[in-house]
Amino acid sequence: RFSCRASGGGLVQPGGSLKLSCAASGLQLDSTFIGWFRLAPGKGREGISCVRPMDGRTDSADSVSGRFTISRDDVRDTIYLHMNSLKPEDTAVYYCAAQPQPHALSRCLDGDMTYWGKGTLVTVSS
Repeated sequence: RFSCRASGGGLVQPGGSLKLSCAASGLQLDSTFIGWFRLAPGKGREGISCVRPMDGRTDSADSVSGRFTISRDDVRDTIYLHMNSLKPEDTAVYYCAAQPQPHALSRCLDGDMTYWGKGTLVTVSS
């Protein structure tokens, strides 16, 4: 049975950095699309960044491009979201999700994922 759980959230000042972790179990990450998503107050769910298993190619939303990076550690079965230059509008609950192959990065960013984990709150404020 697959499960994943995001952690690493907290309070950070604007311009700061934070690294989120997604601990996954029950699926082989080298054959699974993994994505990060967020849900901000008063807004809909937004796809942040996804990684493709076969070649590690990634895709990210324009809102975080150049600031956020997704990475995968198959040995530790953990997916990371490295967040830099954080802004107050990045405040949200962040989730990770998984979808076994076959799939596509575009579908991943659209939130077309089967397995969702519990989120972690990120607050960007001075």
